[in-house]
Parts: sequence; structure tokens; C-alpha cells
Amino acid sequence: MKDAALLSHIKIVLVETTHPGNIGAVARAMKNMKITNLCLVAPKFFPNAEATSRASGADDVLARAVVCQSLPEAIADCQLVIGASARCRTISWPEMTPRQCAEKIANNEPPQKVAIIFGRENSGLKNHELDLCHYLLRIPCNSEYSSLNLAAAVQVVCYELFVAAGVQQDVQIGDKGECPLATAAQLESFYTHLYQALNDIGFMQPGKSQSIMRRLRRIYNRIQLDTKELDILRGILRMSQDNQGKNGGE
Repeated sequence: MKDAALLSHIKIVLVETTHPGNIGAVARAMKNMKITNLCLVAPKFFPNAEATSRASGADDVLARAVVCQSLPEAIADCQLVIGASARCRTISWPEMTPRQCAEKIANNEPPQKVAIIFGRENSGLKNHELDLCHYLLRIPCNSEYSSLNLAAAVQVVCYELFVAAGVQQDVQIGDKGECPLATAAQLESFYTHLYQALNDIGFMQPGKSQSIMRRLRRIYNRIQLDTKELDILRGILRMSQDNQGKNGGE
């Protein structure tokens, strides 16, 4: 199952969050990656104006957030439970990276309802909370400074889930290739014009014109000019020739 529907089966669970701003930042990180199910276990302050401010437009995620009094209540409807932690444990749990986690979720058929749990800002998840998890999720990072900000950790995980879901996002930047590429005939006409212009301004040297033109062809062929770019270059050539003619006539 690799589409946007996969993301609707995922629940981000925050346990006993102390700072309301972190809740808002998590909501923003989730919405960036099209994940909208947020569950809060006994948050210290919620609802809260700082959470709304830090959500920065992800108010809808906050408005839909479910508040539970215990972690078992928060994950009761989930079939796969994953706990995120940066701390090493005396007893090992099956571990996975965010990418492995995303791939596992994406490859589950039929799709399962998934909870990904993030613990307290200062101490993370407790061992009895990890007892409720099938896997321990650990984000690879600097071993000398492995504690990520809560929202940053959620962003990393949600990004991998977004990529694994294969959601297609069409991004329109500039003309996005609307102008057709120049044809071979158009390019040959340009090269003829370029050769003449370089001669007119005195750039070409006897005996070297062939090697210079060959190198210039290589430059422009690498670029793969479109018709608009070709028109611009030819306009520059014409202006250079006109200016040379004016200067030569004075």
C-alpha cells in the first residue's frame, strides 16, 4: 500500500509533553508530510495559545488532536506500535531506523493502524511504556550529541513515511519546461549567426575559428537550449553586431 491513504493509518503519539510550543511544532511537522492524526497523552498544557502559535497554520491538526490520560488508551486501536527513543536500554528491543520503519509500514498488507510514540522532552519513554511497543525506533545521528528536539525527531520520521508512501507532489517552478527544446536546424542557424557575430566583433583569430566553434558547440549542446533561450542569445548577438557597426562607422 503506497499512496496518501497509508498516511491516514498512522498516529503520532506524544507522551506527557511539557512545553506546549513543542506540540504546535509537531503539528506543523506532521502537516508538512500529510500526516494528520495526533494523540496527546496527559499533556501538561493543552489547549494552549503557544501551541497554536507554533503550529503556524497547522491549526487543523491541533483541533483534531485526541487527548488521552494513559498510553494504553492512546494505542488501544493500533496493531503496530513503535516507540522512539535516543537512550540505550539495559534490555534490548528490536530496533529500526526511521527509513526501515517507513518501509515496514508501507509494505504491510493489509494496512495496519500504526502508533509511533515519542516520549517526554527531558527523559523520553520509560521502560514500562516501551513494553507496549513492538519496535524501538532510533534516529541515527551524532553519537556525542544524540538528543533531538521533539519536533525535529517527529519531522525526520514523518518525512520518511511521506517518501515511503509515494505521495506525488507536483511543484510548478518557473516555466517547468513549457518552451520546447531547440531543433537541430534552429541550433545550426544559431551557430552560423554566432560565428558571424564573433567575426564581426573581432574575436575570431585566423586558424583558430574551427576549434573555437567546436568548443562553443560543446558548451551549448550540454545545456540543451530551448527556443526562448535561443531567441535571447540571438538577440544578444544582433545587438553586439549593431553596436560594432555603429562604433566602426564613427
